[in-house]
Amino acid sequence: WFTLQYMSGFGNEHVSEDPRCPGALPEGQNNPQVCPYGLYAEQLSGSAFTCPRPTNKRSWLYRILPSVCHKPFKPLKEGHLTQDWDEVEPDPNQLRWKPFEIPKAPQNKLDFVSGLHTLCGAGEPRGRNGIAVHIFVCNTSMLDRCLYNSDGDFLIVPQQGKLLITTEFGKMLVEPNEICVIQQGMRFSVEVFGETRGYILEVYGAHFELPDLGPIGANGLANPRDFLVPVAWYEDRQVPGGYTVISKYQGKLFAAQQDFSPFNVVAWHGNYTPYKYHLEKFMVINAVAFDHADPSIFTVLTAKSTRPGVALADFVIFPPRWGVANNTFRPPYYHRNCMSEFMGLIKGHYEAKEEGFQPGGASLHSMMTPHGPDADCFEKASKAKLEPERVAEGTMAFMFESSLSMAVTKWGLQTSNRLDKNYYKCWEPLKSHFNPKCK
Repeated sequence: WFTLQYMSGFGNEHVSEDPRCPGALPEGQNNPQVCPYGLYAEQLSGSAFTCPRPTNKRSWLYRILPSVCHKPFKPLKEGHLTQDWDEVEPDPNQLRWKPFEIPKAPQNKLDFVSGLHTLCGAGEPRGRNGIAVHIFVCNTSMLDRCLYNSDGDFLIVPQQGKLLITTEFGKMLVEPNEICVIQQGMRFSVEVFGETRGYILEVYGAHFELPDLGPIGANGLANPRDFLVPVAWYEDRQVPGGYTVISKYQGKLFAAQQDFSPFNVVAWHGNYTPYKYHLEKFMVINAVAFDHADPSIFTVLTAKSTRPGVALADFVIFPPRWGVANNTFRPPYYHRNCMSEFMGLIKGHYEAKEEGFQPGGASLHSMMTPHGPDADCFEKASKAKLEPERVAEGTMAFMFESSLSMAVTKWGLQTSNRLDKNYYKCWEPLKSHFNPKCK
């Protein structure tokens, strides 16, 4: 059994070789006439060759057979992925979903790919500008098949059940309260250990990076050293019955057959890798006098747009922390936003809506759609004694925030049958406290 090991650092130039083949990395060059151990050299590029050095991403893989050795791709009718944002009419309402149902294995076996469902999104991958939010529900492992995303990067947020992810770069174990990013083009296979559920943020045309810190200074939020990258691991395995390589390409799935495992990379080096991060490592910044700092201070990763300071997508968390603000309504305030806000809950109860918003469920507050704490939360927080208190203890809510106006799919609005039709009622008990004679 392979002992899971990692290298640390975000965006570092990493070097790794499977210890079974010492010296597998060529010395002093990337592409020698003959590679050690008779391996093939293959470059995986995550950026244009001519990108500025800080954004230039590539890795060199030294593999038993190159990834080009496969039969032609054919359409694969599986899962519920879509990029058709016009299949139903737009809906500007506040939307909330009950926890998405995980099928029981004997009746309906679903692995990570067949259990993918697109919930909402905007833009499209051919123009390299857009995002999508997917839900995955599965109950069985991927067997002799892998997936790679030609369209963009996957940020995977498991909510129930752990994922053992085998990639071309090595293996990662990703548990609830951790996240992982599988970048564009990287082949991976997901092993699960029972009923499993989670969320995916997909971005087209940009990679995730750490947000700039500005006046915060050199330290804080997600620290680069806490990001973990797998170490090289290979299998030299023939699959006479056929190994299926699945490509997500222009929003659809395609499958190709080959007779060997694609996880045959003996060594690699570069700065374009999969990685994972534990959300408990996040260094929370908060207001310590009065009012709220904007929720951007909770940004773990950002995928920048071409407009300075405007994100294609931000991944934001609301971790346990101290609330100490004086003379302040401490829960999230009422808000209308020029961004789209998709929220999910990994565990616990979200502070602004303790009922109704459940782990494994979600909400979407679209552009300029008002939202905020429910009536019960408002009344309690308006009368609470303002002492230092632990906020969000034992919980972890997160947000995918985007500058794009997201449309919801037919699956999200109808087929999933998880939309909470009574969500709007949580604000109906709000009553006027206005008294013109009382300042």
